[in-house]
Amino acid sequence: MTPAELRAACLAFPGASEEFPFPRYPERSVFKVAGRVFAISSLADEPLRVSLKCEPALAVQLRLTHPAIKPGHRLNKQHWNTITIDGSLADRLLLDLIEDSYDLVVAALKPAQRARLRE
Repeated sequence: MTPAELRAACLAFPGASEEFPFPRYPERSVFKVAGRVFAISSLADEPLRVSLKCEPALAVQLRLTHPAIKPGHRLNKQHWNTITIDGSLADRLLLDLIEDSYDLVVAALKPAQRARLRE
């Protein structure tokens, strides 16, 4: 997956936006829905990496199964994984993990906020 494909995948969800909130790291893309973060990536980095929210039990299982998946870098390691996009993971798995991260954030939104995403 290329940086452009990663950006497109993150922005494909209803209400998704990209921000650059870290003055110290102006190249770091933060993908949000309803103001809440679901993905973080420095798209110019090599190797390309993305940090995604994950259910805690699944996060541990993914780390044990895939060497490219590590605890979230500078994030709550119980709820975040950092994935190195080095070709060792199928793009379908990565897309599923991005969608899972988005879905976790949306599920935690207030019903009115979720309803606005469907408009």
